[in-house]
Amino acid sequence: MNRTARRIALAVLCAAGSAQAHDSWLAPSRDDVPPGQAVLELATGTRYPVQQFGQSIGSVAQSGCIGADGGALALQPLREHEQWLDLAVTTRPGQAAPVACWLELGAVETELEAKVVDVYFKDIHPPAGIRETWAALHARKLPWRESYRKFARIELPAAPGTSAASLMAARRPLGLGLEIVVSGTAPIAVGQQLAFQVLRDGKPLPGLAVELVSERNPMGIWGQTDANGQLRHTLPFSGRWLLRATELRPAARSPEAWESRFVTLAVEAG
Repeated sequence: MNRTARRIALAVLCAAGSAQAHDSWLAPSRDDVPPGQAVLELATGTRYPVQQFGQSIGSVAQSGCIGADGGALALQPLREHEQWLDLAVTTRPGQAAPVACWLELGAVETELEAKVVDVYFKDIHPPAGIRETWAALHARKLPWRESYRKFARIELPAAPGTSAASLMAARRPLGLGLEIVVSGTAPIAVGQQLAFQVLRDGKPLPGLAVELVSERNPMGIWGQTDANGQLRHTLPFSGRWLLRATELRPAARSPEAWESRFVTLAVEAG
């Protein structure tokens, strides 16, 4: 599939296929990489962990990594594939290795058929007020027009003996449009209660529905952020996990349109 065909296919997924929320997430590369380099795969799909579509290099609005010492590292789009986009971070000798990486994709405009919206809602669990607003607009026979932005973050697997300072660095909020971070210095481990926080433009976001999904089981676990934007989970088994959420609200430019922010956080329990 060439680049143009891939973009068309992704547009179809985002418009007709938004019955499921076309999340985008970061995962460690499955390929061997040279010493001093880490490669991540950015993929998009209707259900984690199935990679269905890759993004173009030009779709990445900004990206970066955090080193174990808290320093910023460049994360550069590297190579396009049909089902994912490779991004790489390179460290110099003596430079701290990355402990977390993140990115933002550029805004996309889409329009959904009315019959798809109810299924979309089932996948993102919006609050009652959003459903009521849409019911009123739909009664006026107005279309669903939406502009969405996507944010992805990954906390890389920590080596044994990783310091609390390194974990704090990996979990430092970056002030993104929407982000999920792990709170505290507890390791990502099976049976360990973990606290997560959702922030919108650097401020805690309460009342947001967040789903926890495992690569090993298609059944997700839903929770809702509290007044401090936090929720807690205990991972029941090992492997890779994804927290996913979509914040949806009427558009600032027009109360008859919508703005959304999709967010994911990938973690791994040994």
